[in-house]
Amino acid sequence: MPKELLLQVAPEIAANELLLKQHVAKMTRTSISEIQHITIVKRSIDARQKGIKINLKVNIFFAEEKYTEEKIELPDYKNVSNAQEVIVVGAGPAGLFAALQLIELGLKPIVVERGKDVRGRRRDLKSINRDHIVNEDSNYCFGEGGAGTYSDGKLYTRSKKRGDVDRILKLLVAFGASEEILIEAHPHIGTNKLPQIIQDIREKIIEFGGQVLFDTRLIDILIKDNQVQGIVIQNGDTIAASNIILATGHSARDIFELLDRKKVFIEAKPFALGVRAEHPQSLIDSIQYSCDYRGEYLPPAPYSIVKQVSGRGMYSFCMCPGGVIAPCATNPGEVVTNGWSPSKRDQVTANSGIVIELKLEDFKPYEKFGALAGMEFQKSIEQKAWHLAGETQKVPAQRMVDFTQHKISSDIPKTSYVPGTTSVELGQVFPGFLTQILREGFNEFGKSMRGYLTNEAILHAPESRTSSPVRIPRDPILLEHLHVKGLYPCGEGAGYAGGIISAAIDGEKCALKIAGNSSSKI
Repeated sequence: MPKELLLQVAPEIAANELLLKQHVAKMTRTSISEIQHITIVKRSIDARQKGIKINLKVNIFFAEEKYTEEKIELPDYKNVSNAQEVIVVGAGPAGLFAALQLIELGLKPIVVERGKDVRGRRRDLKSINRDHIVNEDSNYCFGEGGAGTYSDGKLYTRSKKRGDVDRILKLLVAFGASEEILIEAHPHIGTNKLPQIIQDIREKIIEFGGQVLFDTRLIDILIKDNQVQGIVIQNGDTIAASNIILATGHSARDIFELLDRKKVFIEAKPFALGVRAEHPQSLIDSIQYSCDYRGEYLPPAPYSIVKQVSGRGMYSFCMCPGGVIAPCATNPGEVVTNGWSPSKRDQVTANSGIVIELKLEDFKPYEKFGALAGMEFQKSIEQKAWHLAGETQKVPAQRMVDFTQHKISSDIPKTSYVPGTTSVELGQVFPGFLTQILREGFNEFGKSMRGYLTNEAILHAPESRTSSPVRIPRDPILLEHLHVKGLYPCGEGAGYAGGIISAAIDGEKCALKIAGNSSSKI
């Protein structure tokens, strides 16, 4: 058996195999020649002290022990061309991993995706960035791979109890992700690498008998006697099935409206909303690493802040070291921001959503919309931002200190947000209570991270798609909708996941439930 060891070493030792062996040999009082191999199991950074350390969990194989490199492979999928069909609506992580799990369990997924394939989406992303044209079906949120494909690919999750996180990570590695995601405390694939992985997943689904239909928007769900019968797509065709996994994501407002019209039970859900703050990455490095220069052995520094301000949680969300801010509107007439990083996180800026927890009572002005009240609240802020930015995809922006002091910024430097910025007093974008909390919160953030509160930081508004404003309630055991048999609300859009990993786990869980129900009927 290998010897497990917890180490805390300097960054240059963690990055160098020989130096690490020398360090381990000294700790275990052996010679280097006696150490056959060191496997790094987990890695994290401890930047609490000025002398930054790397925490490592390692397995040490000594010379007399057998070491075989673990080969990560895909499951033994069987062809399901003639198997029972299950409709999967949405090709984001929840939908794609549900489809893979269905194949593994002997069922045929028919994946229906309103947007384009992962390569075709790029033209529409270019249109929104350069020409300010929003394609309602193909954008940063909609299309193959979902919102995660072109918005970073962060794999960190706190949802360890929800399912097998390592299984999802290993599947991603088998489809081409770096094995580093199995080791890092906060794993991340990168927007530049995700498209190929997503494409390979789709090709595997098709290879084993599943179907993937792009440019295919769901316009109706057929229900008879509280049992799903199938779906209707935008050309009027019907696809029949007695089980539907609804994995449409947190921005599919038309789906929420469809369910509301059909009197399918849904409910308003609190979410978080705020701004996306961009700093020079070098500034964040100097704050987090307490140094003038980061050095080659440390990655660009992230940050995470949580504060209670006026009885509300205000926190950093989807922080992107060495990343950029992207325009993520899904309809004309709105402005939405999000952030992403390439795999190397080598851009000169860092950005993060800085958001405030909302409460159901905040949606009271929109109570006439019932379960859609939070969605209408969200929409109103995004539309206001669009008007303030000159009815383009430019984003309302303000320097951070100016915002806290109620000053319109006399100039806004060029930021990573490609469509451009418009100098606006951001208090015009948000309701008064949110504006006040943001102002107080940034002052509190500045006390926790000396140097964070600076006019070098530019606020972009709004960051509004943190999670779904609607929940589609389901049975906690069966995972079916509370009232409609065969309808499996799934992932972020249903209000049961937050991020790539938890959405993928949720997709697998829904597939497992359907397979269990199907086998009991046969």
